[in-house]
Amino acid sequence: MKIARFSHNDAIKYGIVDGAELVVLAGDPLFAGYETTGERVSLGDVALLAPVIPRSKVVCVGRNYRSHAAELGNDVPAEPLLFFKPNTSVIGPGDAVVRPPQSDDTQWEGELAVVIGKIAKNVSAADASDVIFGYTVANDITARDLQKSDRQWARAKGMDTFCPLGPAIETDFDVANGEIITRHNDAEVQRGRFADMIFDIPTIIEYVSAAFTLLPGDVILTGTPEGVGAFRGGDSVEVEVPGIGILRNPVRDAQ
Repeated sequence: MKIARFSHNDAIKYGIVDGAELVVLAGDPLFAGYETTGERVSLGDVALLAPVIPRSKVVCVGRNYRSHAAELGNDVPAEPLLFFKPNTSVIGPGDAVVRPPQSDDTQWEGELAVVIGKIAKNVSAADASDVIFGYTVANDITARDLQKSDRQWARAKGMDTFCPLGPAIETDFDVANGEIITRHNDAEVQRGRFADMIFDIPTIIEYVSAAFTLLPGDVILTGTPEGVGAFRGGDSVEVEVPGIGILRNPVRDAQ
């Protein structure tokens, strides 16, 4: 089942994707369940928004594909390498990624995102599926030059617009057989399989929840395969996960 968050007639709503229509829900399904209002709207008549705005945090896993660690000359971590993005970095499908004046090397990183559905603390890998609400597509925008100069990643990863999410949350997704494709100006630049993650999603949830209490609506980004690169104002970046959808964002330079 695909869940979308959208704007229609100046109101923000949630809906179940049903072909070319949305079955409108009575509230946020993370908290209100799947009660419907009886209303249907056409996908063509709405503006899709980020399918979730994390209540507290976006937790990200760095260097979770050997190929990506190698392309940047980094060692493979012995444990999941974690960092945060603030929820103010989240934007939705079609929103512009703003290339900041502080960086001259701002790059894409297409990723699978996990949306947490329950309060989760000290969750075992065996029980990880119990706290997953669903999956969406993410782009872990990174100011690579700031990442190197700052020697920690808060500014490089956390600027406004640096966490595009969307277009919807898929609640029933086959991660083991899934793949991700990133396109820069319609040219394919990344293609990877989730089976190639160094740390799989259950392991990540166990590791993260041992350190931080995860709340409903929190998001975990699971790492990017090789093929990252820089973009400029006027470009577009598209991240696709077949079975979930395509997240496309234009790029503009900061005014």
